[in-house]
Amino acid sequence: MNILITGASGQLGSEIQIESKNFSQHNYFFETSKSLDITNSIKVKKYFKDNSIDCVINCAAYTAVDKAESETELAQQVNVGGVENLILALEGKGKFIQISTDYVFNGQNFLPYKESDDVDPIGVYGKTKLKGEEVFLDSKVQGLIIRTSWVYSSFGNNFVKTMLRLGKDKDNLGVIFDQIGSPTYARDLARVCLYLINEDLSNKSKVYHYSNEGVVSWYDFAKNIMELANLNCKINPIETKDYPTPAKRPNYSVMNKSKIKEDFGIEIPYWKDSLKECIFKLENK
Repeated sequence: MNILITGASGQLGSEIQIESKNFSQHNYFFETSKSLDITNSIKVKKYFKDNSIDCVINCAAYTAVDKAESETELAQQVNVGGVENLILALEGKGKFIQISTDYVFNGQNFLPYKESDDVDPIGVYGKTKLKGEEVFLDSKVQGLIIRTSWVYSSFGNNFVKTMLRLGKDKDNLGVIFDQIGSPTYARDLARVCLYLINEDLSNKSKVYHYSNEGVVSWYDFAKNIMELANLNCKINPIETKDYPTPAKRPNYSVMNKSKIKEDFGIEIPYWKDSLKECIFKLENK
């Protein structure tokens, strides 16, 4: 297969570049927003034809959650229009994996979200990602949506790297304790994407949830980062109301992953084990 990975310079795209060496039976095309503008339907169509693309893992997204509140049109162009352009360029052939988010839910659950639960995004980012899901679901392309949460990696900007940087410079930090979720190590998700692209997806469900196992607050997550990195920065718990942001965040982002485990026999690592792996990579770069 000729597989296009969009958003190749992002956290997940970067990890797929590394992990793709273990799936060397395919040809991979790694493109960034600069090398392939997915909002330009003409360029996308020409790119697919020139490179005989028959499979897409769409990691490209507008992910600036707070900026999306004021840059609604741009978020729409990337998260909705971009998905539509990629699907149309496939012309009903091949496979497509669309990466989505826990932000399609309102965060008011008290049990882990199932794929069948009602969606109700509370911000522009979540709303545009949900519309991107709908574009995929309305198409006839073979593939699936993977909703994930709290993604981090040794690449790009993320919570783990921010905490490590601040933990070296500050004696204490305030971190939110009343938002609960499951971190996702992008390398674990990359392996899953590459595994799934080799599976027969024709008779499978269209939406799956994936994050690392376990549940944690941002406060507890930060505490563990400091401990694993042997940093002496004290983490103080604060409430969401004490850290106002332009976009509201879901208070509860835990997702039920039973379906992806049962349908594909996937074993999911515990979040703390994956965090150790990531911090080790960062410390040994």
